[in-house]
Amino acid sequence: MPELTLAEKLEILADGAKYDVSCASSGSSRRNKGGIGNAAQCGICHSWTADGRCVSLLKILLTNACIYDCAYCVNRRSNDTRRVILTPAEVAELTIGFYRRNAIEGLFLSTGVVKDPDHTMELLIEATRILREEHRFNGYIHVKVVPGADLLLVDRLGRLADRVSVNMELPSRESLKLLAPDKSREAIVAPMKRVGELIVQTKEERKVSRKIPPFAPAGQSTQLIVGASGESDLQIVSLAAGLYGRLAMKRVYYSAFIPVNTDERLPTVIGTPPLVREHRLYQADWLMRYYGFAAGELLDEERPNLDLALDPKAGWALRNLHLFPLEVNRAPLELLLRVPGIGVRSAQRIVGARRGGHLSLDDLARLGVVMKRARYFITARGRFGADLAPDAAGLRLRLTERATAKIRWSQPSLFDAATAIDIQSSITGEL
Repeated sequence: MPELTLAEKLEILADGAKYDVSCASSGSSRRNKGGIGNAAQCGICHSWTADGRCVSLLKILLTNACIYDCAYCVNRRSNDTRRVILTPAEVAELTIGFYRRNAIEGLFLSTGVVKDPDHTMELLIEATRILREEHRFNGYIHVKVVPGADLLLVDRLGRLADRVSVNMELPSRESLKLLAPDKSREAIVAPMKRVGELIVQTKEERKVSRKIPPFAPAGQSTQLIVGASGESDLQIVSLAAGLYGRLAMKRVYYSAFIPVNTDERLPTVIGTPPLVREHRLYQADWLMRYYGFAAGELLDEERPNLDLALDPKAGWALRNLHLFPLEVNRAPLELLLRVPGIGVRSAQRIVGARRGGHLSLDDLARLGVVMKRARYFITARGRFGADLAPDAAGLRLRLTERATAKIRWSQPSLFDAATAIDIQSSITGEL
């Protein structure tokens, strides 16, 4: 078989990386120090930053060869696939080349596991080192940590990368044993714990001396596959809450299961992947991170799965109608955040605006409140703005939405200036 060109290798390895959705980032403060690139306050990989900007990265695998045989993975050992590998120098060459052509703003580097976890991690570290030290590249770099690798290698990688991530993939030990028997929960969690500890430790040390180099300044993330195994939404959301609370996780990503292999251990997906379920999980995740909800408030043993017809915030409100309607001129911020149709910014605006006088229903619309949803749960100056009382039987029907989650399964062509969004599951509007 003839040897592949670098462009042909890139095409294969870019296609192999497209199923990993945990590639967005923000919060890095790595500044340009005389080299090229700048990772300051940017998000990467055709994803969305906190201020709504769409930015891009070179998203590739170091290699699609793998010693593991995970049932759900397109790169698993038993698949009849052309295996290729890039050298660390080739990874750096590609990154700098596309950056100089203004095609990318950074690098997202994942990999299969070749030989063993330690060897693979050393290759990832060397590629990152070449970019940072030889090319003086200050742009954003997100690198996958290989579970099972020596934790000292994790320490070295975190000093070079802006963000690191360890994909948990499956929510329970049981599903991991069934679908990825070569992996162990302990091998996945150990580097997560180490990264979390070093992020916290380094932040404290840098308060004393800014000369101490940052460690993964954009934090760590992980990915969970939704629908490949039988866990409930309660299990998934509770796991995410634990990751945020105990491991300093910056972001948990949810990926609807897409069958790419034929395997009797995998569920049969009829029609489209479970995109609406993925969308609801993102909404629940958002409520926990920004709205002050606990996992147990959104789901419990009696209701272990999210309502696909109703967003989780509206579902909570319908189960707690005794709290409504809220008078917006007196309600505290933490309760305003729980009103359907009032988002974080609009709640903050309400609190700020009412210091200058009582607000009316018309004022709320100007402050960004989605009144078609919020009007059933609030009053302003004692006035109720809906024609249906908050305890009316038809309220659920009024709030039920036709859920949509948009996704496009195509890796952007790195040779085409008109690049497309590859994987996107976004939450729009005020919850």
